[in-house]
Amino acid sequence: MENIIDRKRALDIISRFNSSKVLVVGDIMVDQFIWGKVSRISPEAPVPVVRVTSESLLLGGCANVLNNVFSMGGKVAISGIVGSDDMGRWLTGKLTEMDIDTAGVIVEHERPTIVKTRVVANHQQVVRFDREDKSTVSQNSLQRIIEYIKSMKDDLGVVIISDYNKGVFSKELIEGIKEITSQRGIILCIDPKQSDFSLYCGCDLITPNHQEMERALGMELENSDDITKGGRELIRKFDFGALLVTRGEEGMSLFENDGGVTHIPTVAREVFDVTGAGDTVIGVFALCVAAGATLKEASALANHAASLAVGKVGTAPVYQDELKKAL
Repeated sequence: MENIIDRKRALDIISRFNSSKVLVVGDIMVDQFIWGKVSRISPEAPVPVVRVTSESLLLGGCANVLNNVFSMGGKVAISGIVGSDDMGRWLTGKLTEMDIDTAGVIVEHERPTIVKTRVVANHQQVVRFDREDKSTVSQNSLQRIIEYIKSMKDDLGVVIISDYNKGVFSKELIEGIKEITSQRGIILCIDPKQSDFSLYCGCDLITPNHQEMERALGMELENSDDITKGGRELIRKFDFGALLVTRGEEGMSLFENDGGVTHIPTVAREVFDVTGAGDTVIGVFALCVAAGATLKEASALANHAASLAVGKVGTAPVYQDELKKAL
């Protein structure tokens, strides 16, 4: 990292986090964890019997991106959809507890709050089941999201679109957001899940992982040369300002539209759980940019934060003090 950013400059950027504001728009979810132990196989079927020891609810989806910005000390707001159910009420209650404005959280009565339930036993995920409705959100909800972003536009440094492909994002909504951000000079960052990247055309930064990049290109990327060619192709084809590819143990690669390519090696740590690491990357990256970092500096700091995230079990955020210590 030292050849991109030194510790003094990194700490200077971090010191501005508390005056930098980020809006996260996307698929709001609850991550439910059921923790337990396995000591035998069921006599009814060849599956483990999990003796439940505890349960926990965590902010998931784009709310986990928000949680990472919040834990880093940044100012953060959120907009998305929840259902009029117990999990939706838990989510809005949790955000209120954190002193986060819930005016952008829209309740759709016909739609359940998205819940991902993971059963974890003996430090391993046994099974995951999802409760969701992936149909397109109503026109009324879409309009309310746009109106909320308009009401916030004068305070924002960065908008993150956290797209989990659960029905929130359409061409219409993304174009509406782009119109607001381009008029105000707000940086627009996208964490994509949809394979058709034309949906995100012209955004300032997009952060696919290796597999998402392959799907967007319709080809396998077998080595660094393939990644480099593919990255340049995506920038050219979709007019992105920059592309940050997360590559697991290979680290990250930042492509800028001036042709520059920066490979950032991973920070060596023991990996316990990669759940939510992508949320950490885009959350910390966006906050760094809002605090005045260059794209390269923001990438290096996001890389450090991701290395801390994978050392934790579940969708656990990384805290500002942890990042400072890691530096």
